[in-house]
Amino acid sequence: MQAVAAVPRHLAIVMDGNGRWAKKRHLPRFFGHKAGVDTLVKLIGTCQARGIEHLTVYAFSSENWRRPEDEVSGLMGLVIVAVTKYLTKLARDGVRIVIIGDRESVSDRLRRAWNEAEALTRDNKGLTLSVAFNYGGRWDIVRACQRAMADGLSAGQITEASLSSYLATAHAPDPDLLIRTGGEMRISNFLLWQMAYTEMVFSDCLWPDFNDAALDAALTAFAGRERRFGDVAPAAAR
Repeated sequence: MQAVAAVPRHLAIVMDGNGRWAKKRHLPRFFGHKAGVDTLVKLIGTCQARGIEHLTVYAFSSENWRRPEDEVSGLMGLVIVAVTKYLTKLARDGVRIVIIGDRESVSDRLRRAWNEAEALTRDNKGLTLSVAFNYGGRWDIVRACQRAMADGLSAGQITEASLSSYLATAHAPDPDLLIRTGGEMRISNFLLWQMAYTEMVFSDCLWPDFNDAALDAALTAFAGRERRFGDVAPAAAR
């Protein structure tokens, strides 16, 4: 285990590269996504050991519906399989699971799996795992505005703080660190509001190959940065 001087309270990850991982091995893309789930479950334990309190992962974006039908169908089925395979273990390990994203466009069966995962882990006090599925940052902001208006907030009552309370991640602080694997250097409509001051690390590693050493390298890079929030004072001086 590599020692890290400081760890983020909230880590966000764009788990990219599953399809390319499978292609390199001459396998269908589904096998890359399956390997990616296994990697995530391993990394959850590592994040807990490192003292990270919140982990938010981008599992399926609102734009991913444009992918081939068989891949989308496979991903939906994989979620149900993953809940069946790993839920008991995660619950036993104290992980709290929260699903963030638009639930209206998914099947009843998938919603039931999500509800089961959330209900079984609701009272857990360990790491909070937020899974962004059928999620988009723009959708999140629009929905927050709609919910605030539905609650009767006037234009003058809508502030950064009040709007944040309506976002899908209202249960967590804003991310301190974003890791994106797969070599791409963009955030792809992920947590747009929440990542105003998030530090970012981009890794060439394909997600199924991302391991403890790669995570520790990103955490070490984070620990070495002097965080600023729009002024000249680093976070440590606050």
